[in-house]
Amino acid sequence: MAFSPGGRLLASASADLTVRLWDVARGHELRTLSGHNGEVRGVAFSPDGKTLASGGLDVESRLWGLPR
Repeated sequence: MAFSPGGRLLASASADLTVRLWDVARGHELRTLSGHNGEVRGVAFSPDGKTLASGGLDVESRLWGLPR
């Protein structure tokens, strides 16, 4: 898991091949990001919070544009 800069969003990596974005204040899921072909093992936000990186057991890294 990783918090966005400012702590508004939380990203969680999942064994179901997805990354989930959560609204921290409201405690609910905003989006599910699909595209990995293996368990997602890590996530990290860019310093400006506009991009999320994810990596998984499919030996791929993905970059995701995020809503502001």
